[in-house]
Amino acid sequence: MAEEVKLFGFWSSPYSRRVEVALKLKGIQYEYIEEDLFNKSPLLLQYNRINQKVPVLLHNGKPISESRIILEYIDETWKNNPILPQDPYERATARFWGEVIDDKILMGAWKAVRSENEEQKQAIEELHRSLKLLEKELDEKDFFGGDRVGYVDIVAFVIAHWLWAFQEAAEVELIAEEKFPVLCKWSRKLLEIQVVDECHPPRGKHVDYYRVKIEATKLSSK
Repeated sequence: MAEEVKLFGFWSSPYSRRVEVALKLKGIQYEYIEEDLFNKSPLLLQYNRINQKVPVLLHNGKPISESRIILEYIDETWKNNPILPQDPYERATARFWGEVIDDKILMGAWKAVRSENEEQKQAIEELHRSLKLLEKELDEKDFFGGDRVGYVDIVAFVIAHWLWAFQEAAEVELIAEEKFPVLCKWSRKLLEIQVVDECHPPRGKHVDYYRVKIEATKLSSK
């Protein structure tokens, strides 16, 4: 009996896109279901009753939500091409950096582009401190997972694409080659991998989407 794997996602969401990367790296066949976040489907509301967000992975009728939890579920369910380290300490460290990336870097970047003046300056400074720490963690490795893509690389996919889209949409510098050469080199190497390259949104459409979203956020805060 074939396994049923479905992914409810949204085209511009870094959270659902990272799950797609993991599924593709594992070679898992799945059905992708695009959600309209302004008119959520009854199935999404049924499968994620708590926060009603994407992504939701449906495996043989059982729903799993929250992207980092989904990544761990995928790794534990399909043992081939492991994405999390086997060593308990390294595994815990990878989880820690995953949380830093989401809470400090992704949310920090979003705060920076939707704020202005002194608040924006402080947000960018905080973001850059977090990026520097992450860059130090990468050290001289090709990937955070060593010689191949792992859990931290998949979560940090947001840096390789979304931060660049954010800064182009907001016309503010979040990341640049001269300030973060190690992360920029890693980003290029990551996007050279076919399954990763397949999972990032179209650049122009993505920038336009966030330009509108950023402007709307700023107007609503006035």
